[in-house]
Amino acid sequence: MSANPVSPSDPFRSLFKQIWWVVLIRGVLAVLFGIVALAWPNITVWALVIVFAIYAIVDGVVLGAHAVRDRASLAGWGWWLAMAVVSVVAGIVALVWPGITALALLYVVAFYAILYGITGIVGGLRFRKVPESGWVWSVIAGVLAVVFGLILLIFPGEGILSLIFLVGIYAILFGALLIVMAFQVRNSAKRIGVI
Repeated sequence: MSANPVSPSDPFRSLFKQIWWVVLIRGVLAVLFGIVALAWPNITVWALVIVFAIYAIVDGVVLGAHAVRDRASLAGWGWWLAMAVVSVVAGIVALVWPGITALALLYVVAFYAILYGITGIVGGLRFRKVPESGWVWSVIAGVLAVVFGLILLIFPGEGILSLIFLVGIYAILFGALLIVMAFQVRNSAKRIGVI
């Protein structure tokens, strides 16, 4: 039996080679978004809407482009594409209504987080049979997203500063999990000799 759980001829070898940097970019963007939200807690609702919209659209485009480009080798690529669509739609909704109220923004962010988390959990579970794919980190990030969205829905009246704080903390934690997953996948790719 081979010491490597994934052989260089495995159909996921190109996936391991390509996916790690996509996940890394998404993680870095999430952390940067969280830092912006925490560094300027008195940010206006309009500015938060714009920052959130840009983050969601860029994240969705990066993920969607990867899912479509690598659909032949990407197991469960439809779930990754669904995550991308949820992200882009949430960003567009935020841009179409830039004068959105704090409560409306809260609901947009909450539903985005729940839907994104569900698709992340399902997508991660699709990878559970791929050794060292980092699927656990995707599931943890998805659960974190769902919990965050539910907290926003259960406690909607906590105010915009609480929303900004929660969004900032969530984005940093979510981004950190994606960064860890990216390097785990990269290490697996190095071990099997595709990088």
